[in-house]
Amino acid sequence: MGVTGIGGAASLSLQAVIDVRNRLDDLQRQLGTGKKTTTYAGLGLDRGLTVGLRSQLSAIAGYQQAITLVGVRLDLMQTALSQFGSITQDNKMVILQSQFVLHGDTQTQDQRYSRGVLDQLIGLLNTGADGRYLFSGRSVDQSPVETSDRILDGDGLRAGLKQVIDERRQADLGASGLGRIVIGAPTATSVSLAEDSVSPFGFKLVGATATLTGATVSGPSGSPPSMSVDLGATNPNDGETIRFSFTLPDGSSRDIMLTATASATPGDGQFTIGATSSATAANLQTALTQALGTLANTELVAASAVAAGNDFFNTDASNAPQRVAGPPFDTATALVDGTAADTVSWYLGDDATDDPRATAIARVDQSLTVAYGVRANEHALATAVKSFAVFAAVSFSGSDPNAQGQYAALRQRVGAALVGVPNEQKLSDIQGQLAGAQSALGSAKDRHQQVNTALQNLLQRVEGTPIEEVGAQILALQTSLQATLQTTAMLLQTNLLKYI
Repeated sequence: MGVTGIGGAASLSLQAVIDVRNRLDDLQRQLGTGKKTTTYAGLGLDRGLTVGLRSQLSAIAGYQQAITLVGVRLDLMQTALSQFGSITQDNKMVILQSQFVLHGDTQTQDQRYSRGVLDQLIGLLNTGADGRYLFSGRSVDQSPVETSDRILDGDGLRAGLKQVIDERRQADLGASGLGRIVIGAPTATSVSLAEDSVSPFGFKLVGATATLTGATVSGPSGSPPSMSVDLGATNPNDGETIRFSFTLPDGSSRDIMLTATASATPGDGQFTIGATSSATAANLQTALTQALGTLANTELVAASAVAAGNDFFNTDASNAPQRVAGPPFDTATALVDGTAADTVSWYLGDDATDDPRATAIARVDQSLTVAYGVRANEHALATAVKSFAVFAAVSFSGSDPNAQGQYAALRQRVGAALVGVPNEQKLSDIQGQLAGAQSALGSAKDRHQQVNTALQNLLQRVEGTPIEEVGAQILALQTSLQATLQTTAMLLQTNLLKYI
């Protein structure tokens, strides 16, 4: 019976060795992983807290990934906008200081260079990242801006900017070349001006002011509007003036001032005082016709090109490009909507009329979203593209005595558009709004990093185990295991003979 008891004790010692060994293996795993257990069940009452903490950490990781992705996009957008602004500013001065020297047949060197600038601006607006275009609003899979070749020259079936400008020029000049103004003589001592129709084209009469002795100015009135100046029976005196004011197609205003002179050979802006007021009226009509023709073929032509650029570029979901209703164009009286079948669309992205920033929204926190969308047809961007396109699209003739005046008027208008006016969107406005989004991203990122660190520390306290404590337990178990093994070995070596 005693030997049997010794065998049972040996069996118990072996089980104790196995238990200690299993415990030692678990402690060595803890020492290697720093974790108390490999299952949630092993955490006991803390398992619910652990699940919640890991869920929060997973959400933070998702937000951080979104912040990183949107941050890269915003960096690329800001870089593109900065280059866009630099190119625009540098070449604005080139246009303002440009001289009329034709390079080849129909354009100056600066005009040809502006086409290259247009290519650069379009390239920047077509910037893409991670498979999406950044300036297309919601249409992230569509490049936002058409190529400069199609914008300017069309594609054979659809009209480009050059054709739209030419049609508008014909409509604004009219068949007589006087800007759709008819000059007449209702009486022997009077001169009249009348718009040839009710239309958006050509000069629009604003009024006239005169210091001519005995003269009477009336109008404009009626439909289409007309006005007149009657010299009466008295001749004006040398040096007295009359000023006619007009509105041009681009919304600008210009005056024609004519001065009475006793010279038989009047200079520019003068009319000869005749022997009678009737002869003076005839001289006034001649001088006015000449001055109006010059103004029409210089300032009006330039204003017409700018107006055509507005018709072509100022488009969105509710505004189609505008075309002159024709042919014939020189007697046209209305604009019509261009269609996708007959007119090139320069902007191909999302063209809704809502806030462009709302076209791209990223959630970077449970209660925080960041809006960072941009459309290439926003005013600040479209104005630059339009200005360089118009400047590059207009052609001139070296044999036209008014060509230099046309060029100067066009250069002044394009340069003024690039300078901008108060209370309109600037490129810096877009950059500032995107910078606000970047700031929000940065704050959210810092906040997530702080929260993530706190949660990780808490999770470590719940799931982790003190390395020092585990090491001490391992040493204790190793000592206990060694003693147990020695005892077990002695028991296993015991037999009846040794026992007796």
